[in-house]
Amino acid sequence: MNRHPAYPKGASAYPRGSNAFSISPNRFQPRSQPSLRRRRQLFQRLILLGGVSLLLVIFIFPSWRAALLPAISLGLLHPSADLQLQTVRYYDLSEVTGTEKGWERGERVLMLTPLRDAASHLPMFFSHLRNLTYPHNLIDLAFLVSDSRDDTLNMLSNMLQDIQNDPDPKMSFGEISVIQKDFGQKVQQDVESRHGFEAQASRRKLMAQARNWLLSATLRPTHSWVYWRDADVETAPFTIIEDLMRHNKDVIVPNVWRPLPDWLGGEQPYDLNSWQESETALALADTLDEDAVIVEGYAEYATWRPHLAYLRDPYGDPDMEMELDGIGGVSILAKAQVFRAGVHFPAFSFEKHAETEGFGKMAKRMKFSVVGLPHYVIWHLYEPSVDDLRHMEEMELEKQALEREEKERELAQQKEGTQVKKAQDVVNGDAAKGSEEGPIAHAEKNAGKGSSNK
Repeated sequence: MNRHPAYPKGASAYPRGSNAFSISPNRFQPRSQPSLRRRRQLFQRLILLGGVSLLLVIFIFPSWRAALLPAISLGLLHPSADLQLQTVRYYDLSEVTGTEKGWERGERVLMLTPLRDAASHLPMFFSHLRNLTYPHNLIDLAFLVSDSRDDTLNMLSNMLQDIQNDPDPKMSFGEISVIQKDFGQKVQQDVESRHGFEAQASRRKLMAQARNWLLSATLRPTHSWVYWRDADVETAPFTIIEDLMRHNKDVIVPNVWRPLPDWLGGEQPYDLNSWQESETALALADTLDEDAVIVEGYAEYATWRPHLAYLRDPYGDPDMEMELDGIGGVSILAKAQVFRAGVHFPAFSFEKHAETEGFGKMAKRMKFSVVGLPHYVIWHLYEPSVDDLRHMEEMELEKQALEREEKERELAQQKEGTQVKKAQDVVNGDAAKGSEEGPIAHAEKNAGKGSSNK
């Protein structure tokens, strides 16, 4: 078989010189058609124009730059201040412990209000909101609407829109949350049903659930304080948040009274759930079932506890403090760290108490300070009981009866006066006629005749 000779060092057997040839793979490729070349050039120009336009937009409009750069660069060109992922946030809870001058340090307050069939109270409640002196932008509002059959939810939404759109920029609040959740509360909202002894244990356990739901859904790492406020508070100082905060206590409550009609005494202690523990109450608790709930103000549970409400002196020092074991829920200011530590509103029997009274007991058990102000008073709305309404109806009937008797007496006096006047007129007429025909009148006439004869 013939083989081509090879040059030394493996060179090709074909000589390389002026007569050598090589084959170029591109030399014999078919040339592109003119239309395809024009399309390719147009496409390249469009890409170039789009890139230049995008660069101009990025450098001219900073807001677009912040939105487009991360997407285009896959995060590599993100501003240095935002190198962390947007879904990762870092909080230092040592900065939100709560101090006595939170309004100066910019401490945020979470204001919580449970609502049930509260449409009639909302106008009054929002008037109080507007008057609060604590910076509104540092107050986050949260509402729980539960088991309501009136127009509470719609009224609440409209009033929140009004206050947030107020022309005064200082009037609007921070974050606002409205939560709707029913708990199967079947106790009616009238005074007799809400305050009847039989309904207390189950009612307060459901109220505790409602408070816990509202708190857990709205407490943020930025909150230093939590302020619970009922919607049916009629009168309270505009500075109440600052006034309570200045004491720098873990949990603090004011004294709560209510006005009464004059025929009922003018005023009365309202919240009896703020109290100090007593030996009598502890002995009573030992005799009850483990699921029992002691409630104050009922003859069934004679506890003989010192109550915050009964220690009020209208002329006392409003800053005077009283240590408490149980607290009422009308107005509570607590540091957020109390709830973060695990204190909550027991929806079960905790040391024979539930809801706010159980909350006070639990806070004390965990070594938090719990105090009340016996001489610092806010006023709850007066709601007449069935007995009050019955008595007022009886008083109204008595008033109407007295008015009828007075009218009848006046008519009788007028009639009697008319008859007396007529009798006097008759007597006066007869007297006048008698004077004209009497002896004196005849003597005067004769005297007149005699003088004429002369």
